[in-house]
Amino acid sequence: MKFKKILVIGGAGYCGSLLTPQLLDLGYEVTVYDIMFFGSDFLPSNNPRLKVVQGDLRDIAKLTAAMQGIDAVVQLACISNDASFELDENLSTSINYDAFEPMVLAAKQAGVKRFVFASSSSVYGVSESPDVREDHPLVPLTLYNKYKGLCEPVLFKHTTKDFVGVVYRPATVCGYAPRQRLDLSVNILTNHAINNGKITVFGGSQLRPNLHIQDYCDLCKLLLETPDDKIANEIFNCGYQNMSIMDLALLVRKVVKEEFPEKGEIEIVTTPTDDIRSYHINSDKITQKLGFKPTHTIEDAVRDLCRAFKAGKLPNSMTDDKYFNVRRLKAINAK
Repeated sequence: MKFKKILVIGGAGYCGSLLTPQLLDLGYEVTVYDIMFFGSDFLPSNNPRLKVVQGDLRDIAKLTAAMQGIDAVVQLACISNDASFELDENLSTSINYDAFEPMVLAAKQAGVKRFVFASSSSVYGVSESPDVREDHPLVPLTLYNKYKGLCEPVLFKHTTKDFVGVVYRPATVCGYAPRQRLDLSVNILTNHAINNGKITVFGGSQLRPNLHIQDYCDLCKLLLETPDDKIANEIFNCGYQNMSIMDLALLVRKVVKEEFPEKGEIEIVTTPTDDIRSYHINSDKITQKLGFKPTHTIEDAVRDLCRAFKAGKLPNSMTDDKYFNVRRLKAINAK
């Protein structure tokens, strides 16, 4: 094990809620630092190697205190949703951008050796290119992907041989996690197919790359263990299947009909959209440089969600704000 003590900022989020217990299982000592907009009761708080700190990443004094003795930081926290423009613009700006450089500097000053930053493949916006690689121009369409793209060079501005930074740009994540999101394309379609008997497709032709949440976690673990010289100041795309929204809907319908035959026919309705994000990402670099290849399919993600619904793990999935980032942040009037 290259590092012992890991700080996961945003460790009570969708991806963090699955990553945190897996890091503990590997023997890491993990500190989760999270504002807890969605609670934390799903974290394995009885594990003696887990420390949970409820804190705002804009509170640099509190964050700096949490970084003492930490070997590596995994920065997952952000106002995460391309609909974040529905919210107070200051919220996205202050959390997703303004707080980033102070956070990086605090980590460096605390003696952190590695900083792993979760960017997003949505930084590419709309691209006609058949293969979007890491050097493709960034064409942000919202504050969310604009700030993700702006943070990447900020990290690299401060890296040294003793403070190694790496950026990954994951595709849209899908599948089941302890802190579930149902506002991401595959998860939305699955929820509606099971609980509405109908899938509404907004547009349909847009290409969206997807990544199973387990592959996302496996990538984070790899980026903690890879030697410095392979990842220092590198940016990696990570997606698996690039499919159109309509093809996703057809796949979801097929799987849900197999898992819930009693539900009968599931209708697919199309409607126009102003969400035109469309891009086909190429993830060859991470395979060539690090040997990383996703192994979980979108179909696996849909089946995992079906099992979670059958097991009663996702009650009130249409109405409870906790599954929907923007709805929850509006409900609590997050500032």
